[in-house]
Amino acid sequence: MKVTIYHNPRCSNSRQTLDILMSRGIEPEIVEYLKTPPSPQEIKRLLKLMGKTPRQVVRLKEGAEAGLNDPALSDDALVDGLSRHPQALERPIVVAGNKAALARPPESVLSIL
Repeated sequence: MKVTIYHNPRCSNSRQTLDILMSRGIEPEIVEYLKTPPSPQEIKRLLKLMGKTPRQVVRLKEGAEAGLNDPALSDDALVDGLSRHPQALERPIVVAGNKAALARPPESVLSIL
């Protein structure tokens, strides 16, 4: 099964999640999403796999700084904003096959493996 992690190496939760995967012999594809931001289409796919809304994956501080905390914003506007401001996207997100999880706390990644 292919496993992908949307990873920020400066984030302790992201590093811990990667450690959990590797300790189980999983060598995931690592996407440093701050360097290679996901497209709006990719964000929509991740949201569908996780069963989450765009608002559920917006970081509070970074979302506010990017203007994404406005309750009047539509889901499409939020997704576009997250693609333009990937620092506002909660992390890490792990995709395993046809499942995905926001690994907060890191151990929650185990639910999709």
